[in-house]
Order: sequence, then structure tokens, then C-alpha cells
Amino acid sequence: MPRTSTNCLEIDRILATMNKTLSIILIVLALALIAYNVTLVDFDNPFQGDSTIALIGILASLCAVVLLLIFITSKKIEKKLKED
Repeated sequence: MPRTSTNCLEIDRILATMNKTLSIILIVLALALIAYNVTLVDFDNPFQGDSTIALIGILASLCAVVLLLIFITSKKIEKKLKED
């Protein structure tokens, strides 16, 4: 069956929904990792031993959240530009 413009629009809509859902799932996982790593930090000596690894994990998870939010925002902008 050849792809018509209606089929392409439907596929684009489904992929956009999947991208947003996947992004939200990844954000929730990153937030869960932040919460877990906060429990590993020794606040008396935060830069020694496992606390350093936990702080790196927190920073990496925060970076992932920011990147995913930028991705979601870029997709919204792309959608608005396609509508115009």
C-alpha cells in the first residue's frame, strides 16, 4: 500500500506521541536516580568515598533531565513551525 499524505501525518502523530511518552518516562527514571543517589550522599563528608560517586550520579541525572526538556521543547517548536 503506498504511503499517502494522510498516512504520513498519522505516522508523524504517533511518533510524536511515542517520543513525548518516552521522554517523560526517561525524566521520571532520572528523577528516581536523583532520589536514590541523594540517599547515598554522606552530608558530613560529601566529597569522599561513595558520596563523590553519588554526587556525580546526581549531576548526570540532572543533565539528562535538562536535555530531555530541551528535546521536548524543540519538538513543540518544530510542530508549531510545521503548522504555519
